Amino acid sequence: MFSGIVEATAIVTRLERREDNLNITMRAPFTDELHIDQSVAHNGVCLTVVSIDGDTYTVTAIRETLEKSNLGKLAQGDKVNVERSMKANSMLDGHIVQGHVDTTAECVEITEAGGSWYYTFRYKPAEGFITVEKGSVSVNGVSLTVVNSKPSGFQVAIIPYTHEFTNFHTFRPGTIVNIEFDIIGKYIIKLMQSYRQQ
Repeated sequence: MFSGIVEATAIVTRLERREDNLNITMRAPFTDELHIDQSVAHNGVCLTVVSIDGDTYTVTAIRETLEKSNLGKLAQGDKVNVERSMKANSMLDGHIVQGHVDTTAECVEITEAGGSWYYTFRYKPAEGFITVEKGSVSVNGVSLTVVNSKPSGFQVAIIPYTHEFTNFHTFRPGTIVNIEFDIIGKYIIKLMQSYRQQ
């Protein structure tokens, strides 16, 4: 379980394909605090630490993860938003993020707004995926508030701190990002679908 408050950006140092899996090795500021079998969110995707070597660590993404996220598009040198799992006694500064990415979205527009930025994202409409005005959404693991919600897209406003300390400053129109929709909203939609089928 995560909060969507990114701790740092990790740098991809190595990518290794093993059959359908991708081993991703990264350098993060907190590598020396990690341990094998620990859960860490990478661009919002919960992955398990499988090895640690000096200041780098490795996680493995399976085919299902690669198909539903942007991790398969990573290249050496890329920045990845990382967050360690939330402690049970810690404050929930963002929102409940499971680390289970629902789909990817394309950044279609970036607008500067007097020191902050509006990012517009578009995703393929699918049953069960929805945003609501002022609701929560996770973009590349960052907990954000939805503005200008549409049936297949939305905007988020990014303050200078988030812009600088996450990988948002690397986005351009055409950048593919990971989206996790709000878990409460997904349960409500599922319940409504069940009632309609009765």
